[in-house]
Amino acid sequence: MRFSKSCLKIALPLAATIALSSCGFKHKKYENPITAQTQQPDKILFDKAVTDLEKGRYEIARITLNTLINTYESSEYLAKAKLAIADAWYREGGARGRAQAEAEYKDFILFYPTMPEAAESQEKLCMIHYKQMDKPDRDPNEALRAEQECRQVLIQFPNSKFAPEVEQLLRNTQEVLADSEMRVGDFYHRRGSFASAANRLGGVADQYPLYSRADEALWLEGDSYTRLGPRFRQQAGDTYTRLVRDYPLSDFAEQAKSRLKTLELPIPPSDAAAEARMRFEKENRTNPGMFRRLTGFMRQNPDMSTAAKSGTPQMNPPKQSVPVTVPVPGSQAGFQGDVTVAPVTDPTALENSPDARQQPPQPAKPKP
Repeated sequence: MRFSKSCLKIALPLAATIALSSCGFKHKKYENPITAQTQQPDKILFDKAVTDLEKGRYEIARITLNTLINTYESSEYLAKAKLAIADAWYREGGARGRAQAEAEYKDFILFYPTMPEAAESQEKLCMIHYKQMDKPDRDPNEALRAEQECRQVLIQFPNSKFAPEVEQLLRNTQEVLADSEMRVGDFYHRRGSFASAANRLGGVADQYPLYSRADEALWLEGDSYTRLGPRFRQQAGDTYTRLVRDYPLSDFAEQAKSRLKTLELPIPPSDAAAEARMRFEKENRTNPGMFRRLTGFMRQNPDMSTAAKSGTPQMNPPKQSVPVTVPVPGSQAGFQGDVTVAPVTDPTALENSPDARQQPPQPAKPKP
């Protein structure tokens, strides 16, 4: 096909105009660069990782999420991707998965402490150790870690939706820890080591007042003080008084009143709030079924059916106590007072007032 010169004169400027205009459109910034028909690439990666996570392909999900984090540093899915990596390790389970999940959850709380998912991460830290708790007669390390992490949920995120559930988990955990201490104290009491028994059992009642056998711990503690002799009459009386006042519905309450009469000490009135709490616990306690009782020895996790269903769990760490038979140093033993430090203002103080320790003792005068 042949073009006339006039057509070429019109076509060439038109082509040049289109080319220049296309270059201008290419470098112009869009106000909304993602159109309605196009999905964001970081969202595509996140959705793919979630699908892999739900189908159990945890390694593939973590690779996809790490790709999202490393490629789109300003993505709105960055925090969710980091939390999803922790969830992938948590769902995978095993010793390695739990350790990696714990580290990832702690990192998430450190980097995003104000996000709502931070409370969820702390709740998962609580569950990691809660599910690994052993029975009271075994290693209490996981129970102690569970108590620490569950307590942190209530301290750091008291208004989160996980607080009521975690509060019950904390009561269950403290039931296991208290039962562990109770077994040791009962062993000392049966062996006749009453000073050690009183020390252990007193710690049980002080640290875990919601423990289902706290009244029995107080009774054994008071009996231990009684067997130690008249010197510990006051300690025994205080223990029996607390048992009668704080655990009025206990099976040991009448025996404690009888001991108080023998010691010629007043019998305190029962606490109405404590009585209401004990009544609520008796009405809402769930007893394990026959199958669970028969197969309990084969289970790794402890039986927490007797744990309290109400009341505020202990939020303070346990205090170190000293047995009553250990002598307390007198008020005059050792140095008493404050040590102060002041600058030296007199440069001749060392020459005029030498240290008394450097002066040789004066010889004693002979007696006439």
